[in-house]
Amino acid sequence: MLRILSFKKSDWLANIRGDILAGTVVALALIPEAIAFAIIAGVDPKVGLYTSFSIAVVSAIFGGRPGMISAATGAMALLMVNLVKNHGLEYLFAATVLTGLIQMVMAWLTLDKLMSFISRSVMTGFVNALAILIFMAQMPELTTYGNWQVYLITASGLAIIYLFPLIPKIGKILPSPLVSILLMTAIVVSLGIDIRTVGDMGQLPDTLPIWHFPDVPLNLETLLIILPYAGALAVVGLLESLMTATIVDEMTDTKSDKNRECQSQGIANLITGFMGGMAGCAMIGQSVINIKSGGRGRLSTLVAGLILLTLVVFLDDLVSLIPMASLVAVMIMVSIGTFDWQSIINLRKNPPSSSIVTVATVLVVVLTHNLAYGALIGVLLASLFFANKIGHFMYTESHLDEKNIRSYKIHGQVFFNSAGKFLDQFNFEEQVPKIVIDLSGAHFWDITAVHSLDRAVIKFKKAGKAVEIKGLNEASETIIDRFGIVDKPEEIDKILSRH
Repeated sequence: MLRILSFKKSDWLANIRGDILAGTVVALALIPEAIAFAIIAGVDPKVGLYTSFSIAVVSAIFGGRPGMISAATGAMALLMVNLVKNHGLEYLFAATVLTGLIQMVMAWLTLDKLMSFISRSVMTGFVNALAILIFMAQMPELTTYGNWQVYLITASGLAIIYLFPLIPKIGKILPSPLVSILLMTAIVVSLGIDIRTVGDMGQLPDTLPIWHFPDVPLNLETLLIILPYAGALAVVGLLESLMTATIVDEMTDTKSDKNRECQSQGIANLITGFMGGMAGCAMIGQSVINIKSGGRGRLSTLVAGLILLTLVVFLDDLVSLIPMASLVAVMIMVSIGTFDWQSIINLRKNPPSSSIVTVATVLVVVLTHNLAYGALIGVLLASLFFANKIGHFMYTESHLDEKNIRSYKIHGQVFFNSAGKFLDQFNFEEQVPKIVIDLSGAHFWDITAVHSLDRAVIKFKKAGKAVEIKGLNEASETIIDRFGIVDKPEEIDKILSRH
């Protein structure tokens, strides 16, 4: 616990102006998304807003990735729908508390190390899929509610976002997304343009969140109801948070503490469950907005949460005037900036297996809107392709000496995928008195590999040949001694006697 409470001054005060301005932009972008995600989950908009405030502030204090934004998210909201529909809001609060506890246990078990199984191809697919989902999420504002004024405001907002930084001297002073939102709002209000605004998304809360213990029975039945939902929320939340942290690491060329981030996500959800909120996690879209607007430290995340609450509770009349088209422009900018455009060119340059993993990850995430499914498919495919590739890197040097002794020197990795190929290296019908199997160039990884060596030795001995094993490295010798029988003559004799 002491490690997650250790603060660096540089995380808070090294970029004060940039963090405050970036946090303000993020706060404005969080409002409609928090409301939308609450609606997806089937709860009051204030639940999503309280969630984004609570998680942003807590993760700013405890998080392991300065500058990353955590709040209510669509991926998490989708997992809550049936719980809210079948059992009600109080069970959602209880599930959020349990989600936090599970994530804290996962952090204690250092499950953040599982991120090492996420290949670059999976990460690219994840990034591109989220960019597509962010863009798709803006389409209803342009199609369902769109008219020529909406299109004009959106296009003008994008123009400001991309052109304002090019203005000498003042272009670097303010984040262009903030300038775009403020200017478009002023134009819409002053000209009385009748288009959809934040106020049309839902009623904003007029009170501060209060401490609230979930009103559910404290018994085994309640636990069995919320545990499946909490388990899914914990896994998806940590997976999305850790992958977002990796992306922010690359964008800022800095390193984050993934285990600390796991702890932080758990603490944030635990507290949020008692604040009338729902489970959340890191948001790649808002994190990209923060970084591109100049946010780098914890202060930006803290400011985002505090300004969000201030705006929706105390300045709700002004916030409700913000045109949704101006926020759509910001999110389209995020989508364009998030997508790895080079990856399209790389599809032809990279090995086919890598391209297949990337495309599969994108398709699964986009079609299911579930990051966990996409990551799972991506990791599974990457593992299968890797195992198949490594399994092919095996060859044998064989020679017959003047004493008519056949020697096989095996090169490569022997495991479940290459065990059959290992057996194929031997000629069990050759009439020689002795076989020498030199394993100095090989490595045995699992019990399937050990079993294949046992089978080879037994088949040679059944044919009346003496067998000598040599050259085992220490790791291979350990697993063979533990699970194999090649060094246990009595076991081999028992098997031979049955034949």
